[in-house]
Amino acid sequence: MKYSDDFFDEKHDLKFASIFGVFCGIASGIAAVNDVGAAYVFIAIPIANLLALKIDGIHHVITLAVFIIICLIFGIPDLSLAVLLLCIVGALADEVGHETIHKVTDNVFLNLFFEYRFVMKIVIFALAFSGAFSVVVFIYFILFELAYVFSGIVFEKFELNK
Repeated sequence: MKYSDDFFDEKHDLKFASIFGVFCGIASGIAAVNDVGAAYVFIAIPIANLLALKIDGIHHVITLAVFIIICLIFGIPDLSLAVLLLCIVGALADEVGHETIHKVTDNVFLNLFFEYRFVMKIVIFALAFSGAFSVVVFIYFILFELAYVFSGIVFEKFELNK
C-alpha cells in the first residue's frame, strides 16, 4: 500500500496507485481469508483508516473494494470482537499519532514511536503471546512493516528521481 500511496501523493499517478492498490487488496484479502491473525490485522487497518479519515483517494477505495470482495466471496475466519477492537484501537492510535504527535511535542521518543507506528506492533505482540493467534502472526506483521518502510525507501530512491 505504501507504493500505492506514494504514487498517488508524490507523483499524482492514479493509474499506478490503483494498480498497486489492487495488488495490495488481493494480497491482504487472500491473507485475511486464510489466517485468523491476518484477518484481525487486515480488517483492523482499513477500519482504523476509515475512522481516521485516511482513505483519501480513489486508489484507497479501489484497494478497499478489492479486499472486501475477496473477503465476501471466500469468507473470513471467526473473529473475536474484543480482539478485533483491540487491533482497531491500536491501528487508530498509530494513524492519529503518526499525523499529530509532531505537532504537539518535540519529544524524540514519542515522535519516533508514532513515526514507526509502534502501538499496533505492541498490540499484535501482546495478542500473539496471549494466545489470541499464533506468534508467527507477530513475526509476519514485523516483516510486513519492514516491507512497508523498505518500499518507501525504494520509492524515494528510484521513483522520485525520475
